[in-house]
Amino acid sequence: MAKREVDIVVISDVHLGTYGCHAKELLQYLKSIKPKAVVLNGDIIDVWQFSKRYWPTTHMMVVKHFMGLLAKNVPVYYIPGNHDEMLRKFKGFQLGSLKISNKLSLKINGKRVWIFHGDVFDVVMQHSKWLAKLGAVGYDTLILINRFVNYISMKMGRGKISLSKKVKNSVKGAVKFINKFEDTVCDIAAENKYKYVICGHIHQPEIRTVVTENGTVIYMNSGDWIENLTALEYNNSEWSLYKYADDEKAQAININKKGRSKESQKELMASLLKELNIGQNEQNEMPGSFEAA
Repeated sequence: MAKREVDIVVISDVHLGTYGCHAKELLQYLKSIKPKAVVLNGDIIDVWQFSKRYWPTTHMMVVKHFMGLLAKNVPVYYIPGNHDEMLRKFKGFQLGSLKISNKLSLKINGKRVWIFHGDVFDVVMQHSKWLAKLGAVGYDTLILINRFVNYISMKMGRGKISLSKKVKNSVKGAVKFINKFEDTVCDIAAENKYKYVICGHIHQPEIRTVVTENGTVIYMNSGDWIENLTALEYNNSEWSLYKYADDEKAQAININKKGRSKESQKELMASLLKELNIGQNEQNEMPGSFEAA
């Protein structure tokens, strides 16, 4: 199958290492595209809940796919989120085409784009991190319960439901938080003369125009790979919201795990390090008319 070419793809909130992560579906998506640049906008690996007891083959295959992009000198920008915040101490680190930064400022076709995870605007994260971590465990538990409920629901011919979405949509405080988050982000982006602002963190995929006192801003959120299975794509001078549920070609891709299950974690890690060494002295920039702002 011919891969679909994409100029830039933005992915966030994958949460590898948790029960809720749809690593297989993400892998199918990644294998269906040929990106010129990739932005990993936080919470890719869930360090908060990471456990050696739960690290499926498909989760390692996702990591290895990203390493394969580095081996091909595809620029990969890693912006740590709150669940992988330990990587923030490595800001400015560069190895081959991999760059770690707490935020990314680009100029695309003359328009400024601001990309960051978004947890900096989360009051709970800033003042009650223990509560946020407790909420993360509760969220992952709810996802597990949801899978069981959906299994029963599918057997009864009623289709899938999302318990977490129902909870968020029914709680006024959650809706208010999301709206305030988006408005705050757009206000600051407009003040700093950005035309586009891209976030993750709140797991709410979105592209919308926001009018502020300082001008109009295009707000975008890449969503997540737990509930929504979405990403942001830039191609043909336009941003769009990718939805796995609408991509029949990606869904048809077979993920072959045979032969990999016998490969130990140590062997997989050794192969990753080998790939990282390829082209490590080369530097890459955003393709085409993309440049650092």
